[in-house]
Amino acid sequence: MNKKRFIVLSGFILIAALSRIIPHPYNFAPMGAMSLFGAAYFADKKFSFLVPLAAFFISDLLVNNLLYANFYGGFTLFTPGFYWMYGSIALIVLAGVFILKKINVKTVVAGSLSASFIFFLVTNFGSWIGNPMYPMGIEGLLMSYTAGIPFFHYTVIGDLFYSGVMFGAFEYAKQKTPALQIAK
Repeated sequence: MNKKRFIVLSGFILIAALSRIIPHPYNFAPMGAMSLFGAAYFADKKFSFLVPLAAFFISDLLVNNLLYANFYGGFTLFTPGFYWMYGSIALIVLAGVFILKKINVKTVVAGSLSASFIFFLVTNFGSWIGNPMYPMGIEGLLMSYTAGIPFFHYTVIGDLFYSGVMFGAFEYAKQKTPALQIAK
């Protein structure tokens, strides 16, 4: 394993995750991009899952216990319904493994849009399951998806923005630093 490459990839993902503490519109976040980034660049695919999930967990600890400390009223290890968000990250990584076999603008945009849809579908499904305000049945499920629509465009814009920055910066870094290339 190329340790320098691993550290740089992990650093990119952690920095992206920590950007969640910077004020931003709801759902304008790096979750999809960092999941795709891991899927595209880690040669050992277990790290494609582990590093984004670990970075998300670290950023969740900060967000939940610093930014939203008053909301939770005490130390919060996991956000309620966290498994839907973490599950969506794992699904985005899985989709990214297939979509990003070749990294170019077209596949990164396709992966980014796929990430947005996966996050929207999984987390709003989880909201329907876990929130008693939605009736169990197709009507409640549609209500949950409808409630998520006003936030969806921020998810898309965030995924496209963070994907562009992360993939663009790493491709540039690879050109300038040969140690970041995968050994052939």
